[in-house]
Amino acid sequence: MVRDHGFHPVRIKRIVQETADTRTYVLDAPFPYLAGQFLTVRACGTLRSYSMSSSPDTDSELTTTVKRVPGGLVSNWMHDHLAPGDLIETTSPAGVFCLREGTAPLVALCGGSGVTPVLSLVKTALATTGRRVRVLAADRDADSVIFADTLSELARRHPGRFEIRHHLDDAQGLVTGAEIQAFVGDDLDADFYLCGPAPFMELAENTLLAQGADAGQIVAERFTPAPEEPEEPEEPTEAVAETGGGTVTVVLAGKRRTVDQHPRESLLESARRAGLMPPFSCEMGNCGTCIARLTEGEAKMRVNNALDDDEVAEGWVLTCQGEPVTPHVTVEYES
Repeated sequence: MVRDHGFHPVRIKRIVQETADTRTYVLDAPFPYLAGQFLTVRACGTLRSYSMSSSPDTDSELTTTVKRVPGGLVSNWMHDHLAPGDLIETTSPAGVFCLREGTAPLVALCGGSGVTPVLSLVKTALATTGRRVRVLAADRDADSVIFADTLSELARRHPGRFEIRHHLDDAQGLVTGAEIQAFVGDDLDADFYLCGPAPFMELAENTLLAQGADAGQIVAERFTPAPEEPEEPEEPTEAVAETGGGTVTVVLAGKRRTVDQHPRESLLESARRAGLMPPFSCEMGNCGTCIARLTEGEAKMRVNNALDDDEVAEGWVLTCQGEPVTPHVTVEYES
């Protein structure tokens, strides 16, 4: 699905209070999208990405669900200031935390607001496939459970196909690897979807791998920084080696700046070094906020969890992950 990469004014139709600190925004936004994707909101001089809780296969309205984050600039502004009828600026939907083709069971492990894209996936999987779907949702306490009624209703309507298991920290302590292992059981042929706080994600992924799951079966949605792993330095391409260097040209908001290439520096870092302030959010290759289009040369992305193959073929690149592989590279950000 190739998307429009610009920002659009979107009107809020309704607001649903899910829990004391979580709200669902029903948007008048006729965007095509896939279950599990997200929107990027421009507000308060910055950008934040929020997952859809609706499914294009079961819901007539597009919804995104936002949990108030202590000290969070945009989430607090949305909760405190937005009302039905207000306009917000968003991109069209993006992201690759989407349902894979196949007949394998779907097993999701989510924590807190990580249930948001999982609910979207569950709705689509139950409506369009015959796959078994199982979800382990971890929350602080009963009052913190998001979509409790919706998940219970789906379990009632799909007996034998859908299982929801709630874990409450106040009653059971934090989720353990043994609990995840017991929940997964014999479903090691499943597609695994992980979304939640970083420690929960790390525990879930490590437990699945230790249990025998293949890394290719695991799909993770991360919007918080993960620990950096040391990488082996790559040899420069032949073209760069011959010239002894290269340039990066960045076009943003009518400004055009050129700087020398630095080894292992991303296009986003080059743009900052050029004195520009390009858009970004997660800086992990997940949210798609930093996208720009290559109009000269080539770049290799370290991680790409946001762009599909068609977008890459058209020249779009995640600048936080893109490194030049030709002597001269030019990237242009949309206005």
